[in-house]
Amino acid sequence: MNKTLIIIPAFNESETIDSVINALYSANSAWDIVVVNDGSTDNTSELAKSTAKAIVIDLPYNLGIGGAVQTGFKYAVREKYQYAIQVDGDGQHSVDDVAKVLKIVHSGEADVGIGSRFNSKFDKNYGVHWLRRLGIWIFKIVSLILIRQKITDHTSGFRAYNARAFHFLSNNYPIDFPEPEVIILLGRNGFTIKEVFTQMQKRQGGISSIPICKGPYYMSKVLLSMIMASLRRAQIKK
Repeated sequence: MNKTLIIIPAFNESETIDSVINALYSANSAWDIVVVNDGSTDNTSELAKSTAKAIVIDLPYNLGIGGAVQTGFKYAVREKYQYAIQVDGDGQHSVDDVAKVLKIVHSGEADVGIGSRFNSKFDKNYGVHWLRRLGIWIFKIVSLILIRQKITDHTSGFRAYNARAFHFLSNNYPIDFPEPEVIILLGRNGFTIKEVFTQMQKRQGGISSIPICKGPYYMSKVLLSMIMASLRRAQIKK
């Protein structure tokens, strides 16, 4: 039996967190759910606990998405899970697609599975600002050059991992805007990544951690971190 953990990093997601937990539990009650409450200032933690369907880890202050996800990985290692999948707490990821992303790692096709908005086709029902599209295209070219793996959606937070991958990331996960950088880190250390097309729903609550006005700053910072990650010595010998 696959022992799978769903990790939900959450910061001020009181508008959606209980509905996300209930939907995931209804989809498959065999999945365990952990909510990493990243120092929320609203009642995210209380609402998550009220469902009685998830473990809630309350961080003492806001660490950011990297620290929250890494906390989830450390919990998965401690509890000896075989697989872990990261799902956002804002309702953007479709519960119907969770099994699709998990299938990549359950079947052994890859060490990491990513739910991509841009794999195979473009979801025209979900608008993406042109500046975000430009950044995603640049990230795709950079990763192809640096690790020889074509990734279409570097900023996706919808990712599944086998035990080998999340054990590695439990000690090596980037802290600041980690999603694009971690792809380079995984590729540099010999992990295989595969994408599958998934629907991205409109945000049900909360606000984006990367507003459009900060797009150029974000892209330049992430590109630098991707390049630096590629220059780091591989920690796993191939």
